[in-house]
Amino acid sequence: MTGILIGAADGAPQRLRLDRANRHGVVAGATGTGKTATLQTLAEQFSAAGVPVFAADVKGDLSGVSQAGAPSERLLKRAEEVGVDFRPEPCPTIFWDLYGEKGHPIRATVSEMGPVLLSRLLELNDVQEGVMTIAFHMADEQGLLLLDLEDLQAMLRHVGENAAEVGRTYGNVAPATVGAIQRKLLTLETQGGAGFFGEPALKLADLMRTVDGRGMVNVLAAERLVSSPRLYGTFLLWLLSELFEDLPEVGDPEKPKLVFFFDEAHLLFRDAPRPLLEKVEQVVRLIRSKGVGVYFVTQNPADIPDTVLAQLGNRVQHALRAYTPADQRGLRAAAQSFRENPAFDTAEAIQGLGVGEALVSVLDERGAPTVVQRCLIRPPMSRLGPASAAEREAVLAASPVARLYDETIDRVSAAEQLQARADAATRAAAPEPRPKPAAAGRLRDREPAHARAPRRRAGQSSGEVFANSLVRTVAASLGRELMRGLLGGLRRR
Repeated sequence: MTGILIGAADGAPQRLRLDRANRHGVVAGATGTGKTATLQTLAEQFSAAGVPVFAADVKGDLSGVSQAGAPSERLLKRAEEVGVDFRPEPCPTIFWDLYGEKGHPIRATVSEMGPVLLSRLLELNDVQEGVMTIAFHMADEQGLLLLDLEDLQAMLRHVGENAAEVGRTYGNVAPATVGAIQRKLLTLETQGGAGFFGEPALKLADLMRTVDGRGMVNVLAAERLVSSPRLYGTFLLWLLSELFEDLPEVGDPEKPKLVFFFDEAHLLFRDAPRPLLEKVEQVVRLIRSKGVGVYFVTQNPADIPDTVLAQLGNRVQHALRAYTPADQRGLRAAAQSFRENPAFDTAEAIQGLGVGEALVSVLDERGAPTVVQRCLIRPPMSRLGPASAAEREAVLAASPVARLYDETIDRVSAAEQLQARADAATRAAAPEPRPKPAAAGRLRDREPAHARAPRRRAGQSSGEVFANSLVRTVAASLGRELMRGLLGGLRRR
């Protein structure tokens, strides 16, 4: 079985097997030890093997993967030490950006995000999350499309205005709680998060493209995004959950369908409540069978909960510094996560690694971790350093998804549907002048069939008739049952 070359230990190549790449991994190390270069090396080799890659670029350096590297004395020497020819070559790349500034916009609908992740994004307490869940449940039941934050605001207003009736069915809903959620939504809008919600929503197939046998490298511009850590972590977790819910089971394929690099991984787990961590663990454990490999990139493996870290079979550990007691505990934890090599002390080796060196342990053909080896990491063949603005624009212009996501679509959804209900109720409550019998008859004869009011059942107001008709129309237009997955995201079947 072929694999991708990570580096060399005493001249012996160290490879990550493609048929074990979906068993996940971790790339760790202190700032400045070469984690980004390692990530770039792994990404371009997965791409060369025909595996699409998604990676967040939190510093801007990873954008250089789209450009051919420039040979230097240092790179040529490292290539010779590892035993490879240095052949500068760019990777096929798609740039993405939640804000639409340095890449194609990535959007999701509010319904797709779901109440669980949205509540984490807004830092809601348990009571507020309960009200948010009620709002989503009512929208799903009534066929109301929650596409953007305007729709969610409208749905929350509807819940607040009908709190007494909603409370009889779903439990007590305090208007003050609804108001608190609305204020947090307003804060999210002012921070630029509103642009993420809407249509056209991202199609996962566009992250899993190949061209001429090479996997596309999807680079998320995250320099600005990472300054909003809740949005950054929630977005990447949403993307993982979408892959988990939508992809079919494939077991252990010969190579992954997609490799997902999660840089600054501690932002996903920091301050996350225990129930959410349990769901993250479940997603990481089960997404392997969907053919997706998840690689966490962080400063210290201790940033990742033990239950998640236990799922990460392929490990690359760059240097760590142990200046404080907390650093020393992290160092011991990192050393103990490797299968010991009798040739050296793992903890001492981690502290003595140079830039571009790492301890490496991967899964063998039986799925067992190999003995840890001290490796020189292979240099990337693409550029180490950022792409220029002009180079980025050229990549965007040639992108296979150019113009698919750049224009926003604003279709009829919950905000318009609820307003239509309110208008119908207002018209129903207003007195209507009685036309003369003859004139009324002639008017009805000329009225098109589709414009006539639906028939009213006993005990129904005109507004209720209109509302029920609207719900049936929307449900029919959806054509599929609304279901929610493990993390509350919308599933369509």
